Amino acid sequence: MSVDILLGYIEQYGYFALFFALWLGIVGLPIPDESVVMTGGFVASAGLLHTVPAFLLTYLGVVSGLSLGYLIGWRAGAPILEKIGAKPKGTKHLACAKTLLERYGPAALCISYLLPVVRHIVPYLVGTNKMSFGRYALYSYTSGLVWTVLYFALGYLFGGSIEAIAAAVTSYGMYALYTLLGAGAILLAVRRRRVFWKKNAS
Repeated sequence: MSVDILLGYIEQYGYFALFFALWLGIVGLPIPDESVVMTGGFVASAGLLHTVPAFLLTYLGVVSGLSLGYLIGWRAGAPILEKIGAKPKGTKHLACAKTLLERYGPAALCISYLLPVVRHIVPYLVGTNKMSFGRYALYSYTSGLVWTVLYFALGYLFGGSIEAIAAAVTSYGMYALYTLLGAGAILLAVRRRRVFWKKNAS
């Protein structure tokens, strides 16, 4: 599905096209979630939809889709993971999701948003592992809000480059992960240094 086709659905069904495209994205619709969210921002900037309702329906679509993955994992258990592993590149993405969870625990729900496909697998895994829904929602919904704001804003400001941005994210998602982690480490070091200098100056 191309962005042009998605725009056609939005013109026909309005806000609900954004919601259902993201909600059903968990089952593998052939368009990146990033493209859907950015398209929401684009149509809002063009005046086709009102900004606040468009954003809210987009965000609800994101968290509903990921919650669906969690519930499927909770109910289906290991068999759903076997089906994922049987898909092309499924073993690779599943291994990446497992590594994130083993290394970072619930924080993997935040990190996985940077990685297309993997962010859809992590909810299946945590559901299969019986993480409490409250804990899942705390990490997933908060991260989903930040992620949605980011891509909605990109679409709002750079709507003509949606497919190029989505392609870059898909191709360089791991680099984005390393960049974000590096930037976070630098920011933390700078803040600690400022606190240190303030204490010494007083």
